[in-house]
Amino acid sequence: MTPELRQLRYFVAVAEHLSFSRAAVALRIAQQSLSQQIAVLERTLGVRLFDRDTRGTRLTELGQVFLPEARAVVARAEQAVATVGRAARGETGRLDLAFLISTANYMLPPVARAFQQRFPEVELHTEDVSIGQLVAGLREGRYNAGFTRPPLVPDLATRILATEPVCAVLPTGHPLADRPELHLRDLAEEPWVLTSRASWPPWHRKYDHDFQQAGFAPNVVRRATGVPNLLGLVAAGIGVTRLARSAQSLRRTGVVFIPLVGDEAKTVVAWNPGTDKPVLRNLLDVATELATATDLTHAG
Repeated sequence: MTPELRQLRYFVAVAEHLSFSRAAVALRIAQQSLSQQIAVLERTLGVRLFDRDTRGTRLTELGQVFLPEARAVVARAEQAVATVGRAARGETGRLDLAFLISTANYMLPPVARAFQQRFPEVELHTEDVSIGQLVAGLREGRYNAGFTRPPLVPDLATRILATEPVCAVLPTGHPLADRPELHLRDLAEEPWVLTSRASWPPWHRKYDHDFQQAGFAPNVVRRATGVPNLLGLVAAGIGVTRLARSAQSLRRTGVVFIPLVGDEAKTVVAWNPGTDKPVLRNLLDVATELATATDLTHAG
């Protein structure tokens, strides 16, 4: 028969105090109950652990042998309880984050830094991915959260972290490059470079609506694989495009960013609402607090 954990705790307390009365006070139980449990423990082990006489309470030789083992079991149990408590509070574990390639340069550093400072025992993994990879990863559970741009898909939850202007991106020396701001319709006659429609159809449906509202369909002369490629094509004079202002951190020369009137881009943190993971809740709290205190589009 195996002793109960509480009996081991009681034994350690009596051994450390060498007094049943003082141990009972420390354990906040009745001395009679303590004495009964120690007696049960001794019967279970088949040995006497304490000698009690007018001189007080002393460990027997076998009690001295048993004490370090009992302490180790009690300490391990307390450690296990503390460990599961930290995990339940999201203070330990693993967190897998996906960052849309075009947002990683400004969003990843402040988010990762703030989270690791708050929760240093969480194992944090990050990846820069395309929008399709990010959404699939969230749905399939490869990522706990993703930092990206809407629109996404209905089955993902999102929280807005940053809002910034959308800009027309023109090659240096373009006739409109000295304007303080532009309307999208001002670019109706320009050749355009855009990402592939297959890269993320929800984005392109929004683009189609925006162009329709501006009164034209863009003359798309080249499709690019991503934002860095788009910027390179604009710098080469192939065409113009429109991007969030923060994209200018990806290329400093050869292009000009001009704000488009009434056009905004949002950055969101997205997650699968079916995921109940304490570290995810902490990540959402940290990201929200950071977004409240910081312009994340300039934070990287």
